[in-house]
Amino acid sequence: MKYWLEFSEICSGDLSEVGGKGFALSELARRGFPVPGGLVVTASAYRNFIRETGLEGRIARELYRKPLEEMRWEEIWDAALRIRHLFVSAEFPSALERKIRIAVEEKFGRRPVAVRSSAPGEDSSDRSFAGLHESYVNVRGTEEIMEKIVLVWASLWSDRALLYRRELKLEPTGSAMAAVVQEMVRGERSGVAFTVSPENDRQGLIEAVWGLNEGLVDGTVAPDRWILDRENGRIVSHSPAERRWRAAPGKTGTALKELDPRRVGQPPLDAGRVDTVFGLFRPLADYLGGPADFEWTFEGKRLRLLQCRPITAGRREETEPGERLWELDDRRPWYLNLQRSFVNLKKLRERIEGELIPGMEREARRLDGVRLERLSDRELTAEIKARSRIRDRWREVYWSEFIPFAHGIRLLGQVYNDAVRPADPYEFMDLLTSDGTEIEERRRILEELAETIRNNRKLDRKLERGEAGPEGSRFEKRLKEFMERFGELSCGVSQCALGREGIISILREMASQPKREKRKHPPGREEAFLSRFSGERRKTAGEVLDLARASYRLRDEDNIHLARIEGQLLKAQKEAERRGLRPRSHRRPRGKKKSGSGGGVVRPRQLTGQPANPGLARGRARAIRTPADLFRLRSGEILVIDAIEPEMTFVVPLAGGIVERRGGMLVHGAIIAREYGLPCVTGVPEALERIPSGAQITVDGYRGIVVIHI
Repeated sequence: MKYWLEFSEICSGDLSEVGGKGFALSELARRGFPVPGGLVVTASAYRNFIRETGLEGRIARELYRKPLEEMRWEEIWDAALRIRHLFVSAEFPSALERKIRIAVEEKFGRRPVAVRSSAPGEDSSDRSFAGLHESYVNVRGTEEIMEKIVLVWASLWSDRALLYRRELKLEPTGSAMAAVVQEMVRGERSGVAFTVSPENDRQGLIEAVWGLNEGLVDGTVAPDRWILDRENGRIVSHSPAERRWRAAPGKTGTALKELDPRRVGQPPLDAGRVDTVFGLFRPLADYLGGPADFEWTFEGKRLRLLQCRPITAGRREETEPGERLWELDDRRPWYLNLQRSFVNLKKLRERIEGELIPGMEREARRLDGVRLERLSDRELTAEIKARSRIRDRWREVYWSEFIPFAHGIRLLGQVYNDAVRPADPYEFMDLLTSDGTEIEERRRILEELAETIRNNRKLDRKLERGEAGPEGSRFEKRLKEFMERFGELSCGVSQCALGREGIISILREMASQPKREKRKHPPGREEAFLSRFSGERRKTAGEVLDLARASYRLRDEDNIHLARIEGQLLKAQKEAERRGLRPRSHRRPRGKKKSGSGGGVVRPRQLTGQPANPGLARGRARAIRTPADLFRLRSGEILVIDAIEPEMTFVVPLAGGIVERRGGMLVHGAIIAREYGLPCVTGVPEALERIPSGAQITVDGYRGIVVIHI
């Protein structure tokens, strides 16, 4: 089989080699549709690449650490990042590279192209991978085209694609990827069209923006919208957008530029161009045998068809009352929502920092001001229902906006790994820090108090006897300030809290061991990263780093903001319980756990999870099965836990290592483990069932393995 095929060479038997997009484009071109010319790098080229580089086995090992259906989205994010790094770091097999390079140079020379994914099985009538794999536009020169082909291949294993394959119950390792390399069209006005509107079967829909389509597709440029009568193309309505920006070709890729003031008040399409786009509706629907959506652009007055696919889902009925984003069966819109463009993330940051977090804080303060004890039973019941709705609304915000903003960290990871090519795919995490967060400030003050005890044995003995420190001493003043500022130490909302006695117990345990310092990162790493870029690209790299740091800080504190809302619901429920009203119990959702092995007998075994921070640690396990267990942790013990919440992280520096059921580099256990240099394995589904407190275990943070000893 050839490793590349021009559109004109593709025939009916090549679908499995060129994928849905490549096959559709070749067929459309053959039927006379205005498709820009191009070629397809086949699935056979992809298979040759992963076989010759050894990636085939390494990808399988990444995906089969545990069943894909048992992985949390954080774990899938991490697996996708590691797999992408394998592709970026691999050396292109010379024979394969030479054949593709010759074809690309002869076909395109120095002309700009678009490099798009085309996975066999995508864009079919029963499934659509639209938006799940990568596409790159305005790619210039053979070297850059070859790089983008590899990145398109790597996107077969993106978190979004893996999540969608899991949803469809597809076997990931049976997948392959072709890549379309197509002439770049410098469109002046672009858009998408649906031959059948998602909202009304009798109507069609056109959305259009000034400039290239990329601004519309990634959500950074709002489109004008036209609703058409499907029978005759009559314009039923036109909804103008706020026209401020356009996507335009940059030195590489695209850039967001301000729209020419003369076009701000002018729709991208006039009636004649709307009619021209509508002219493709029936021919495309006839070709596909059903409703279609397609991307198009106008090059001057000439309409060009960029891609076309079947519409795979009908109009979705209105969400039932109480149905939540995290409970929906169709998760693909949420999967797409997880990954945002750089510009989109910048806008999301403004919204989170300027509106959402202040809004959550105002809501929590307002609820805290309600005198629950003065409410009648009926009023209290209504208050609990209202607080439950408020909690659900903010939880929806958490899932739809806070979690996608965590992609700012992964965006830095991609930019850093592509530029630096480090041996450790998580080296970029060394550029991030939780300094300045509320969680870090709490840890810092606790360590300061512990240091006072560490250096004052007389004070330590008084505290051991249950006595207070010297009246008016700095220690007592600082402890009082801490409790007034942060309240009781908690180990997760609604679960437990420590008053003064519990805090003293933790402080004395911290003081019994030398202070654990945060791991010092190699100096100059930030400059070494930024030095890979110059001019405008260096400025953008700096902005990506700043965005990632903001994302990292939010990841360290996002649960705290939500917990304050949930805590107000809990407060009302406790008041109801005090009165004997028996309100419905409230618990935060957790991942499903497998049942244990029965009698609790632990046999020698090896448990596999995700490597979250390198290093080896052997010690006695401290299994956290109840909230109170957390405060029994002793220095050097291995912390074995379902999930470390941000409120819990003050005890983590006591541990010698961490084993967590919940997986991923962005869970709080992994974040603090990396900061303190603790070996850490996350995503171990049976950790609490298999590891009792007191068992001797070894944590291998290099390979993601936990060994239980006899």
